[in-house]
Amino acid sequence: MPSIISDYLPLVVFVILATLICGSLMVMPFLLAFKAPDSEKLSPYECGFDPFDDARMRFDARFYLVSLLFIIFDLEVAFLFPWAIVFHHLGAFGFWSMIGFLAVLTVGFVYEWNKGALEWD
Repeated sequence: MPSIISDYLPLVVFVILATLICGSLMVMPFLLAFKAPDSEKLSPYECGFDPFDDARMRFDARFYLVSLLFIIFDLEVAFLFPWAIVFHHLGAFGFWSMIGFLAVLTVGFVYEWNKGALEWD
């Protein structure tokens, strides 16, 4: 039994320390922050402009399209980093499978470009 406790003791200490740091970082701003509310600080702020419409207004579908494109190409980069690290161990199969993956993404990008999905008229 002492062996199990000694094996998990660093983990328990780490979790307790992380909880204390997290809790203190959440509580300290409420205790130490300078509080001087005025109408300018409490007013809504929207990209440097005064809000001009209801928050529930309709957005153009291009906003959603751009966010989806960002997620797709961000995931592409997330797949490229581990592949680049083990590239020399993968051989020809690993190289050509990644070339196929990049080709599919390139075809999708060219399709979106031709459809005008990236135009902001």
